[in-house]
Amino acid sequence: MLDGRTAVVTGGAQGIGFAIAERYVAEGARVVLGDLDLAATEAAVERLGGRDVAAAVRCDVTDATEVEALINAAVDAFGGLDVMVNNAGITRDATMRKMTEEQFDQVISVHLKGTWNGTRKAADVMRENKSGAIVNISSISGKVGLVGQTNYSAAKAGIVGLTKAAAKEVAHLGVRINAIQPGLIRSAMTEAMPQRIWDAKLAEIPMARAGEPAEVANVALFLASDLSSYMTGTVLEVTGGRHI
Repeated sequence: MLDGRTAVVTGGAQGIGFAIAERYVAEGARVVLGDLDLAATEAAVERLGGRDVAAAVRCDVTDATEVEALINAAVDAFGGLDVMVNNAGITRDATMRKMTEEQFDQVISVHLKGTWNGTRKAADVMRENKSGAIVNISSISGKVGLVGQTNYSAAKAGIVGLTKAAAKEVAHLGVRINAIQPGLIRSAMTEAMPQRIWDAKLAEIPMARAGEPAEVANVALFLASDLSSYMTGTVLEVTGGRHI
């Protein structure tokens, strides 16, 4: 479904980002992974099949210059940019009373500014080719708000607004921008939760199970492919029915 296309995935060394990259490679794409941990990113490239199909770039998404360099690396290595996945993120959870200004700024900067940097820089390249798909990773936390995540929920809600506004700006240029809101997805981060919190979240899910990173990757494939050719500015929930 992605034969001959080049994709960039931020935060691609592990978790949902790596699962998306893996799915894209399986469908014929060449992928450039951007992540802060270069060693982990290079290891991820090897797991994807090596330098014939993937490349690793150290990238801090809060720095527009580094994001531009990441995109340029994809163009230089594989000849273009067809898909951009803005996935990089962090958590700095604390109640509003205890959260520091630095913790708020860090999360907003990585998630929201990072997604804006990636969307803006990718759209600059794609508009010249009159085609391209951008996939922004939000979260169900941006829809409902979670205790201890005023920073994270605000950033993830902001990504939805950013996606919709940006989609309107570039739709006439052949560039599509959509977002995904994952729910409880099994990962190293979520499995480190205290059991009582995990159980409470699980109880909210009609399908009665956590999702797998590959299930988010399947939706990211749909939004990157021609199957979603008449979709832009949409937000797809991958939650097992949680918060419907």
